[in-house]
Amino acid sequence: MASSLTKDSVATEKTFLGHPRGLATLFMTEMWERFSYYGMRALLVLYLVSGGADAATGSQGGGLAMTAATASAIYAVYVSMVYLMAMPGGWFGDRVWGARKTVTIAGFVIMAGHLSLAVPGQAMFFVGLILVAVGSGLLKANISTMVGHLYDGPDDPRRDGGFTVFYMGINLGAFAAPLVIGTVGEKHNWHLGFALAAVGMALGLAQFLIGTRHLSEKSSVVPNPLSVEERNGILVKAAIGAVVIAGFYGAVVTAGMYTLNWALVPLTLAGLIIPIAVLVRIKLDKSLDRAEQSKMSGYIWFFVAAAVFWMIYDQGGSTLSLFADSKTGDSLLGFGFPATWFQSLNPLFVMALAPVFAWMWLWLARRNQEPSTIVKFAMALVLVGGSFFVFVVPMGMAGDGTKVSPMWLVSIYMIQTIAELCLSPVGLSVTTKMAPKKYASQMMGVWFLSVTSGDCITGLLSLAGVDLNGTAIIAMQALLAAVAGFAIYMYRKRVETLMGDVH
Repeated sequence: MASSLTKDSVATEKTFLGHPRGLATLFMTEMWERFSYYGMRALLVLYLVSGGADAATGSQGGGLAMTAATASAIYAVYVSMVYLMAMPGGWFGDRVWGARKTVTIAGFVIMAGHLSLAVPGQAMFFVGLILVAVGSGLLKANISTMVGHLYDGPDDPRRDGGFTVFYMGINLGAFAAPLVIGTVGEKHNWHLGFALAAVGMALGLAQFLIGTRHLSEKSSVVPNPLSVEERNGILVKAAIGAVVIAGFYGAVVTAGMYTLNWALVPLTLAGLIIPIAVLVRIKLDKSLDRAEQSKMSGYIWFFVAAAVFWMIYDQGGSTLSLFADSKTGDSLLGFGFPATWFQSLNPLFVMALAPVFAWMWLWLARRNQEPSTIVKFAMALVLVGGSFFVFVVPMGMAGDGTKVSPMWLVSIYMIQTIAELCLSPVGLSVTTKMAPKKYASQMMGVWFLSVTSGDCITGLLSLAGVDLNGTAIIAMQALLAAVAGFAIYMYRKRVETLMGDVH
């Protein structure tokens, strides 16, 4: 009788597209969070380069009037910090608050960040960026973990499908954001656009709090809580670090030496040094056996390749965005649109092409013709480099002030999306497969650090005075990616040997 009741309760349990009801809560939370993030990101560079505001009226056109180089550097550092914060975000979920509480706090922090951006003024702008970066890192690292908690372990047949549905929420939010937030911010008022991003995060947070009862109890558990001694030690170190940093920058400001580079350069260097230090620490861990050491040597190839890829790919929101705003036509077939709408192309293409690629890899695998992981990475690098080779053409056409067809950027974004589908999901998969057992949970954060490294390279170039919007540097980056792709392909046998039993 008890068994029958259990079966009846399971049969009548409410589901979301055949998945646990909690997936709807996480789907909607992530969709709205991505809506707020990508909406703000679509406005970011355009707001930074826009002319100064009328102090009396706060009229539209009132950005921070920065140069394109400074705007590109701030954008690159900001994106890199979002992914860098994913590692401490995961640590807070594992050791301090648990995933559910961490995501709740993250939602409030992100919302506060967007509200800060909605307040005119450079000081509040940077406060907002810091809050959004910290909150995004806290949320990104933990919400995916909660999706996994909904299923009965890695062998649950619904698990992969659940993550697929969840990632569709990411792309839905990313697709809608530039169309709504971008239009309002670019065409009406920048700060109203940022305020809409805060509304988006508020909706996601409300959805999460209302639906939290549908989540797994595991999401409230702190898997490896800090001991009292560990907590006190960390608090002391954090306090000392805060005092040292405050004292240093206080002295710089008092001496009248402070410029924006005093903040951007250390952050950019940290974004390069920390990923290298993490990889070196894992690679030199003597407790790893020979097979794990070999896999880590192979993984470094993937990490470096991914960093080069993201260096170019993430310029879709900076270099390509600036080109769209100033040198690309704003109408197609008689229909006008703002420059921010180009930011919706990538998630649109991902939603359209991801099922095609999933089917294609499976179809090739059945015929023993599927490219290896390292070959897919090589393809991604060649393709993303090819997108910038294509970019050189409209840049040359626009040199005399002519505005080029929007189809140039459409084609560039499509090529980059195809490249992304060859690298991003494959990179996530190979990271879990090659991770040493001791670092199984940390390696996903290491993968995100490849994004940090790539964006920090872009940031350093901008801070060094390199014009990332120039034809020569675009061509050089295209050549770098293509050469890196061919080099990895030529050394594929060596990398595959290092990978051992991972295919």
